[in-house]
Amino acid sequence: MKRLAILALPTFLGGCVVGTVAKTAVDVATLPVKVVSAGVDAATTSQAEADEKRGREMRKEDEQRGRDARAMAERCKKGRALATDVCPQAAPR
Repeated sequence: MKRLAILALPTFLGGCVVGTVAKTAVDVATLPVKVVSAGVDAATTSQAEADEKRGREMRKEDEQRGRDARAMAERCKKGRALATDVCPQAAPR
């Protein structure tokens, strides 16, 4: 019985080992393809995506300029203008 188990053991384990080795070989063979395709996807951006990104940046800059202008107007109104502020001169009466 012991001999039968020892003789049958390589047969049963052979499928597992061969399957594991084959899977590892496939993984190793496809890894460079996966790495390159991921790099290409990350490196290429469609024109539409680039336009959307630039549009977001422009809107963000415009919003910041608006906030800065409102803050400057408020400082001028309160008489606490900074040296860099351009305040309109009060009209003489």
